[in-house]
Amino acid sequence: MPRRYDPDRRRRLIDAAIRVVGRDGIAGLSHRSVAAEADVPLGSTTYHFATLDDLLVAALCQANEGFARVLDASGVLTDAGGDLAAGLARVLGEWLGRDRPGAELEYELYLAALRRPALRPVAAQWAEETAQRLAARVDPVTARALVALLDGICLQVLLTGGSYDEEYARAALARLIP
Repeated sequence: MPRRYDPDRRRRLIDAAIRVVGRDGIAGLSHRSVAAEADVPLGSTTYHFATLDDLLVAALCQANEGFARVLDASGVLTDAGGDLAAGLARVLGEWLGRDRPGAELEYELYLAALRRPALRPVAAQWAEETAQRLAARVDPVTARALVALLDGICLQVLLTGGSYDEEYARAALARLIP
């Protein structure tokens, strides 16, 4: 039987892995569960991703794009005269509010780097790229501090199940911005 041409299969497998992790957690991720979710033969997952860590790296890379897209689309970083703290607080609220389960999933993948060293470079890359984006408006040290604060606020909201307080975030961010 000739091989079926499926140029989007890799992306579909990543999407399926994200859905599996979102539904069952990282513990529920296996080549078999991803193949079933994507409705492809099991061999397709191992062809594209030799290990589960390879699959998790690809999923984390894709998940990391979410906040960056919202931040870039907001115009906060290009509005030199705008209130950066208020803009970042608004963007963070939009990101958390648009798809809370998606935000939880992104952080689950991000925090998986604690136990899976293969994910650490991807998590570090997200922090570095976000700091580089912020460095368009503030110095590099302040940019890194803002990333840490944004991360902390997100973790507190997601881990406590609380609601996001935009005014609190704005005030906290404003303390870091010269």
